[in-house]
Amino acid sequence: MNQTIIQNVRKATPLIHHLTNQVVVNFSANGLLSFGAAPVMAKAEEEAADMAANANGVLLNIGTLTADELQSMIRAGKAANEKGVPVVIDPVGVAATPFRTTAMKEILTEVKPTVIKGNAGELAHLVEVPWETKGVESIGDGDADEIASKVTEAYSCTAVVTGKTDVICIGNEMLHNTTGHPLLGKITGAGCLLGSILTACLSTNDAIEQQVLTAVRFYGLAAEYVAEQTDVNGPGTFLPHFIDALSYDPATLERT
Repeated sequence: MNQTIIQNVRKATPLIHHLTNQVVVNFSANGLLSFGAAPVMAKAEEEAADMAANANGVLLNIGTLTADELQSMIRAGKAANEKGVPVVIDPVGVAATPFRTTAMKEILTEVKPTVIKGNAGELAHLVEVPWETKGVESIGDGDADEIASKVTEAYSCTAVVTGKTDVICIGNEMLHNTTGHPLLGKITGAGCLLGSILTACLSTNDAIEQQVLTAVRFYGLAAEYVAEQTDVNGPGTFLPHFIDALSYDPATLERT
């Protein structure tokens, strides 16, 4: 983990434009604010491109996608591409319905992602690799490294496959992260907020492999730190402490 990246994010307070799912808007906004960046949630088609062009990062998350929001995402993504603003795409539940599958194909035809982040089932679906899923959850087994590599090759971007071990593929380089805690899987939107943190880290001038690895490692360390606190007894007490931990000095979390 490159702690300087997090320090630079907090110094610059980058504006991260979210077109994300309605279940996680509040959690994502509060988590990103705690981390040190500035969230904005602008879904209207009339302003999505303008907001993206003025942001330091754009996150497209299809968790509760509607037809109207699809066009907003495409406008925002294309505007970000034109301005050189990093774009993170989170294909939440892309395998769950034909609508999501078709919508994601349209997005990826029109928008060039910097990073595609999702669980193994979601990313496997993008490259037509069989993988068992249930709604927005990945429940199958397979080679996550292979999935990450195929996504990187197919979409010319960095791929992040989240799971017990996170897999990051950048070109021919494969990185792994093992930080995290099972309680992350018991709160709604943990993966979505990771997308926000990742987008913020991409706003710095550092090497992308360091940006991505820093985001996922810091996020997992924050979860581990919180789970060790004596007043955390389950998901309900974990969540507010986790928001707090996202504001901590990375060195504090590294010592756990």
